[in-house]
Amino acid sequence: MESQRRFLNTFGETDAAIDIRMKYNEEITKAPENLGNKVNSLYSEYAPVIAPDGETLYFVRRDNPGGFGGEDIYYSELDANGDWGEAQNIGSPLNNEGHNAVSSISPDGNLMILHNLYNDLYTGNGNSISYRLSEGWSYPNDIDMKNFISLSTYHNSTMSNDGKVIIISAKRYDSYGGNDIYISFKNKDDSWSEPRNLGTTINTWDEESSPFLASDNVTLYFSSKGHSGFGGSDLFLTRRLDKSWKKWSTPENLGPTINSYGDEGFYVIPASGDFAYFASSKDSYGGQDIYRIGLPMDKRPNPVILIEGKVINAKTNEPVEAEIHYEDLITGEELGIAHTNPSTGIYKIILPAGKKYGFRAEAPDFISVNDNVDLMNLKVYKKSVSDLQLVPIEKGQKARINNLFFDFGKSKLRKEPFPELNRLVQILKDNPNIKLEVSGHTDNIGTDAVNMKLSDARAKSVVNYLVSKGISKSKVIAKGYGPTKPVAPNDSEDNRQKNRRVEILII
Repeated sequence: MESQRRFLNTFGETDAAIDIRMKYNEEITKAPENLGNKVNSLYSEYAPVIAPDGETLYFVRRDNPGGFGGEDIYYSELDANGDWGEAQNIGSPLNNEGHNAVSSISPDGNLMILHNLYNDLYTGNGNSISYRLSEGWSYPNDIDMKNFISLSTYHNSTMSNDGKVIIISAKRYDSYGGNDIYISFKNKDDSWSEPRNLGTTINTWDEESSPFLASDNVTLYFSSKGHSGFGGSDLFLTRRLDKSWKKWSTPENLGPTINSYGDEGFYVIPASGDFAYFASSKDSYGGQDIYRIGLPMDKRPNPVILIEGKVINAKTNEPVEAEIHYEDLITGEELGIAHTNPSTGIYKIILPAGKKYGFRAEAPDFISVNDNVDLMNLKVYKKSVSDLQLVPIEKGQKARINNLFFDFGKSKLRKEPFPELNRLVQILKDNPNIKLEVSGHTDNIGTDAVNMKLSDARAKSVVNYLVSKGISKSKVIAKGYGPTKPVAPNDSEDNRQKNRRVEILII
């Protein structure tokens, strides 16, 4: 199995890997794998949280004499060969004399939800949030959640990848038994709504705990003593059926390979959906250890894509610290915001299957060059690299408007570009001293006369839209260049697509 894993790390995206991947996916479900002595020790390791990209593992190590207190947060990073590195104490301010643990980590790796509160010292009931800064993690601040209380001795939680939902296990006045699963929504002012019970499809007369919301934002894993199982507390999955977060599928037991006569809980899963990470005392180095086991194909979450890249200043080619906004390309609804790493300029976002998305970087005094991806037919987990450009708002700078869509041979704008053009309207309003040339370009298919006319008409369509939104005609001019200014040879469909474009030039 080790040789298969190393082969797939290198050749996993090739046709030659198809049969090997099928065999590997079957093998990894047969028995748990101890993560080894670089992660595990003579002390107890538990409460794992895997970063959505699968490359960093956070967990608790208990009673290590070299630590800050009883429970410290440690982390281990995956190397190029797929092996886990030596575990490191995450240090202050996330570790102190109290009970420290990670609840969730954002896909970009820059936001962390922490168990309990940090008010000089651990004080109990609630969760905290910390941000990655260039000098390290910020001091955790309390999450402001309306009427949060847990009447039991513990609570635990998971945050959605888009940062808009926290799912919590807690005992409250409206619980059906012990701890129930609840949901809280992020408000516009960054506070959180009062937790709402997810109802009797999920919650029972007994205990429901250790929720984990997968990267598809649909599949919820949790442990339960009330649903029928193999022993004490078993692991189940349920899938969200609509946007209300009130309707869920009947919970499915994850089966005897994962569940046993004992208690199972706290399984976490990367965006790839291939492995579940968990803690167990069986055959451990000492106390509890961190393990992983492959998930059967029918128990995996729906596929997603992980997109990563750098945000680059188009003029200097230097990295830029920026926000990454992603939206529904059809409706323009903003679906989430990520951030670049403050030191490297690298960003990561995760997008579930079933939509067409637009995404872009934003930073003060820059124009965004947008990108898009069509995931309507995504069937398996994928990774993609896409560097994003930011164009300084300076005379002579040029930017491509990527998310413009026209029917073949037509100049009438389809509705998909409207959110992007509306952002351009705002830039012009915020910067009253700049003027733009909007230029249309084509490939070399067809006659020059037809292409010149088409490119000019498309540029005018963009200008007319901007003027309809209140921009003065004196601030924007349209010009068609046809096939005369290619950015790539017209020798392939991909290159011709690059040449079919609309650009803006600051004049």
